[in-house]
Amino acid sequence: METITYNNFEAKVHLALFTSVENGKEIRERIIKASTAEGAEGDAAREAVNFAFVDAKLIASPRHLLTATYQSLLAESQESLKTKTVHSEIIWSLNPTSNITEALRRFGVNDNSSTLLVVRVVKSSENLDVEKNMKEVVQGNLVPLSELENVTDWSLISKYYKLNSEVAVTGLKNPNDTKRHKIIEELVTSFVAMKSVSS
Repeated sequence: METITYNNFEAKVHLALFTSVENGKEIRERIIKASTAEGAEGDAAREAVNFAFVDAKLIASPRHLLTATYQSLLAESQESLKTKTVHSEIIWSLNPTSNITEALRRFGVNDNSSTLLVVRVVKSSENLDVEKNMKEVVQGNLVPLSELENVTDWSLISKYYKLNSEVAVTGLKNPNDTKRHKIIEELVTSFVAMKSVSS
């Protein structure tokens, strides 16, 4: 797990990559159930899954995801979130359209998710055992973020971000070309950075 501190937001962002995830369906069901639960029990259920669960195969790089996280922190600080929480805003920020349902379906945890990037935003003053909390929810292997490059599905990213007709991408025919991957990563990261301006 890696931790990034954003002093201007008085926040810390914890980011972890899990592979061989076995309980994607259960996580999704817990999130849905927690969203409608009431009282103290509902608060506890929401806190237990208070993360952004992102399907890792749709993330081009840690920078791609951290750009979405930064934009979500910025929206929260300006009281202009398009979704209910900073964690759901991260998932919304990753999606090329403004449809939150589509964003959750594409970029969020689903029944078949086998790799997850899990993000937790906390106040800088909070001292939570975030890694322990993540492991209590996700049944999988916590691995270094550097392993993301073995997980990314470049063709699916190109499809969702509609990059298959981009000249910069089509000029490089080999789908496994690292230069092609770098161009795609720069395009999707730029898109995420500009989404709040264009929406």
